[in-house]
Amino acid sequence: MARRGLGKGLDALIPVEAAVEPTSGAQQIPVDLIKPNPSQPRLEMDDVKLEELSNSIREHGIIQPLILTREPNQEEYILIAGERRLRAAKLAGLESVPAIVRQVSDQERLELALIENIQRENLTPLESAEAYQQLNDEFGLSHDQIAEQVGKSRTAVTNTIRLLKLPEAIRAAIGSGKISEGHGRALLSLNNEKAQLAAFQTIVSHELNVRQAEELVRKLAGEKPAVEQSKPSKDPEVKEIENNLRSILGTKVTLNHGKKGGTLVIHYYSDEELETLIQRFNQ
Repeated sequence: MARRGLGKGLDALIPVEAAVEPTSGAQQIPVDLIKPNPSQPRLEMDDVKLEELSNSIREHGIIQPLILTREPNQEEYILIAGERRLRAAKLAGLESVPAIVRQVSDQERLELALIENIQRENLTPLESAEAYQQLNDEFGLSHDQIAEQVGKSRTAVTNTIRLLKLPEAIRAAIGSGKISEGHGRALLSLNNEKAQLAAFQTIVSHELNVRQAEELVRKLAGEKPAVEQSKPSKDPEVKEIENNLRSILGTKVTLNHGKKGGTLVIHYYSDEELETLIQRFNQ
């Protein structure tokens, strides 16, 4: 079966010529006639951000139309993209919203809702995992096919789905942001639930970062740390500067000091740590 690439954008999945209505442009649809997408992968929404969007809609209106579908001989429409906009529009008191109506399959409905949220980085790791798993279970898509559809690597898709194997308490902590996806991936290296939960409690109680969590997991798994080759002793003043920077940044820092300058290397061990560093530098 030919696949259409979601990663190229929403129009790549649902071309204009597939419109159900005779008009190719947006039309005003009463909000009372729009039903939620049963395949919507997003479970939670930030109330504060939703209120901010609602205020913007009150002032400027809805700039990007929603995308809807409708079953034959049915008066109601089904939402397939734009759930935040719909909820915010209701908060703003709008009676109707601009929308484009398209005819799509159940699979395309899920894919479109998934890609819209991924493109806006609105899904939590577990919501993405559930959606990927649904594409695999209900529609038989392989991890490679899912990756192609959502514009991710196959490894990223597989690693995200693996989060569903974690105990419920750990999944809940990832969903609430108590720990990151990187912490969850580290815990997956332990081969039983009891060990995972014990390591999880240590990570939370000691506020370990992802790198520290990975080191903890290696110790619990019985792995021996790699033996580093002997290096020339470093100047005490340089070591002190490195230690000070490490305390400030919360990660390993290497200073290579020479007679006419040198280099400063800041190490990070996950995407989450890189994002934290960038945020600190932007403050």
